[in-house]
Amino acid sequence: MSATVLLVHGAFADGSAWNKVMAHLREAGIDARAVPNQLRGLSADGEYVASTAAQTEGDVVLVGHSYGGPVITYAGSSAENVKALVFVAAFALDKGESAQDAPRAFPPSQLVDALRPWSYPGSDVPEFTVRADEYRSVFAADVTDEEAAAGAATQRPASAIAFGEPLSVEPAWKRLPTWWVIPGADNAINPDYQKATAERIGAKAIVLEGGSHSIAVSRSREVADAIIEAVRSLSRTS
Repeated sequence: MSATVLLVHGAFADGSAWNKVMAHLREAGIDARAVPNQLRGLSADGEYVASTAAQTEGDVVLVGHSYGGPVITYAGSSAENVKALVFVAAFALDKGESAQDAPRAFPPSQLVDALRPWSYPGSDVPEFTVRADEYRSVFAADVTDEEAAAGAATQRPASAIAFGEPLSVEPAWKRLPTWWVIPGADNAINPDYQKATAERIGAKAIVLEGGSHSIAVSRSREVADAIIEAVRSLSRTS
């Protein structure tokens, strides 16, 4: 039985961001599901995805976009049936790092100044979305106008805790084979940070020149190909 792919969205998105990728994976005969990411805090989000993976029959490949990268890094540390990781336009953290701090050695991205804070009940910590008038340039420069408008209007807000909470476990990439799909024109997470971190953690990097942060939408075939490679690598080593 082929491994199941669990796709974890990041901040300012929901599971529908993976629709095109899932279609390609299913065409290849691979079972794929989008996992809801709560976007409330790294440990809570990571535990949720780890629980989902542990309840999935057989081997699992975790795929994380953006902040979903730290979440799969956490989840894969405890779910023993997770056999590979794929980062897509993402952060990858070491123990003690947060998504907020990890890229500080590199020039800040446009995302930092494009965030709009909101309050939410039961917490004095803000959550954030991307300002609608900046969403296309920061997040989705290479998708269609219709896709950009839909993405801006359906954003799932992320708590500040999600970005600021350090990784509290040993990262899953230390024990698992790892791939990283890097958009060459990512205005949300500095591509140089992604390239340097992919090299540091030993991930196989695929750079999509000209790709925006929303490459799961704009370059879904190439993103799916990387995931398919990760899945098929497991059958070759089993």
